[in-house]
Amino acid sequence: MMLASLVGMLLLQMGAATMERAIHDYNVYHPYTEIDSWMTGILIDNPDIVSIERYGQTYEKRDINLLRIGERTGAMKKVVWMDCGIHAREWISPAFCQYFIKQILQEYRVHGSRMAVMMKEMDFYVTPVLNVDGYIYSWLNRTRLWRKNRSPGTGSCSCYGTDLNRNFNVTWGTIGVSTNCCSETYGGTAALSSPEAASVTRYLEQRKADVLLFLTIHSYGQLILVPYGNPNLTAPNYGQLVNMTTTDCNYDYDRQMKVGLAAAAEMKKVHGMSYRVGTSPDILYPNSGSSRDWARLAGIPYSFTFELRDNGTFGFELPEDQIQPACEEAYSGAMHIINHVHREQFNAAVSVATASLLGALLATCVTVANNAF
Repeated sequence: MMLASLVGMLLLQMGAATMERAIHDYNVYHPYTEIDSWMTGILIDNPDIVSIERYGQTYEKRDINLLRIGERTGAMKKVVWMDCGIHAREWISPAFCQYFIKQILQEYRVHGSRMAVMMKEMDFYVTPVLNVDGYIYSWLNRTRLWRKNRSPGTGSCSCYGTDLNRNFNVTWGTIGVSTNCCSETYGGTAALSSPEAASVTRYLEQRKADVLLFLTIHSYGQLILVPYGNPNLTAPNYGQLVNMTTTDCNYDYDRQMKVGLAAAAEMKKVHGMSYRVGTSPDILYPNSGSSRDWARLAGIPYSFTFELRDNGTFGFELPEDQIQPACEEAYSGAMHIINHVHREQFNAAVSVATASLLGALLATCVTVANNAF
């Protein structure tokens, strides 16, 4: 009787814990402690396909964790990467990563779903908050619009923070970046001087041959950005530099644009919101040292930045009543891209030809780019 009673109590406690996790509200912004607890809950509720990996630490020694989601087949699998919260004030970004994970897990449990097929062949690596220190700081009084990480300035500069999306090792420090550590676009003392950018780079360098897609989620502006942020890395400039036609290197730009435009069209179907697609110099501003550009030049076939709602009415302080529609449309766009790369990879005839062509083109373009700086 005592054993039966104990088992009953344990089952009740487990059920209560599951119910508590089940009421996680995806329509409000959550402080990092709640996001961290939610990640643990996702793992507990889905132990067959979810694991948590710590792949680095922030400047303030907090763990940087991702959720790895996919069936454990025992074989090397292809990877879809997504990170959110690289800029602290962009709260809709971590909210989207939470929504994205909820959705793909729900779809996986539907018998015969396409997501179930995907998770046999690919893993999703999702970092809900990359800039943990900055995100926590943005929840304090009067720091809501904090952007950078929390590393201190050097020398005579007493300001804090490096812009993590100017700190990656791709044409670092050349354009759209500041050397003033008080600036919001301060690129750090050197490429990868921030532990956060260095952690992403180190982790993906070991796996880049298997990564099919790199998605980094930002706000605001309703944009889908394709490589590259530095105008010296656009396809026409490659052609000019090596005295060849731009057709070959333009192929990479065109294929990224084609997929991005189709994703934007899918997003508009959801709530009528228009998302512009292009390179950062064309539709936003030039920059260097971005994670998107680093990922593409590292050899990851597709690399996109999503800039979520809105167009400036609320900016970084998007009201909570817009979280759900923003996430719904972004999910539609992200899934269009994910479906595309999955079909391309696992249609054998297409994938072999595509991989060979893209490898040759990227090698040519990277060589030219390296010679240009």
